Amino acid sequence: MVDSVFLAARAAVLADLEARRAANADAVSALEDALEQRRWWAEQWPEGSVYVAGLVAQDVQDALFETAGRWPLCLACDDAPEHPLYIQPDLGGPDPKWVCEESGAEVAPLGRLGSLSGMDG
Repeated sequence: MVDSVFLAARAAVLADLEARRAANADAVSALEDALEQRRWWAEQWPEGSVYVAGLVAQDVQDALFETAGRWPLCLACDDAPEHPLYIQPDLGGPDPKWVCEESGAEVAPLGRLGSLSGMDG
């Protein structure tokens, strides 16, 4: 079960990186590092597997902030200054979603930034 959780987390985060044209070598390396670090955590606490995808997304977001800047940026707020989306709930959990930092609006489920029409993407 742990492997399927990690494959799903990798696919979701990679889909969002690709949707925002951020899936370069550094970003994919950050994703692989995040998966490796969370693997030990999930093995120690198997019941926490529902948190893995959101936590991996947050880990990648933190790593990219250090090297490439904010990711993913909100594209829904036309008049606001540039700002990122964040994963909610804060500590991961089942069904993590990207939420706008400015408006608080849910923008997309994790892994679905590229499948939106009109609102963001």
